[in-house]
Amino acid sequence: MAKSLRSKWKRKCRAVKRDRYGKKELDRLKKTLGIEDTQNATNVPMKELAEVITFTTATDIKEKRRTEQKDEVVTSMDMEEIKSKCNTKTLRNEHGAYPVWVHPRKIKKISNKRKKVGKKKAKGKVTKKNK
Repeated sequence: MAKSLRSKWKRKCRAVKRDRYGKKELDRLKKTLGIEDTQNATNVPMKELAEVITFTTATDIKEKRRTEQKDEVVTSMDMEEIKSKCNTKTLRNEHGAYPVWVHPRKIKKISNKRKKVGKKKAKGKVTKKNK
């Protein structure tokens, strides 16, 4: 289905757009980095780029993360404070509020269910009057 004439034409047009926008993006990038494009020279020496950009490798980033994780030690008290005190059944906290991530539809559904259960319990509590 992807080999129709229309899709081939669209693919061709997208390729042309990629070329055009790629050139514009490269010019914009050079402009933001402060690299002067004299006489439309596309080859820029790496020494000039090294002055503007700091190069880091993946291993350097991983090592930096490891050292940060070693420095940051989370105690059990911190974990208790981080843990939310949300009831898993009612999804409400100790103040009766729902968490931000609960959808309003879900809140409405839960509250309707709670109201129905309350009505059933109220009807079921019939007491006899003493004569």
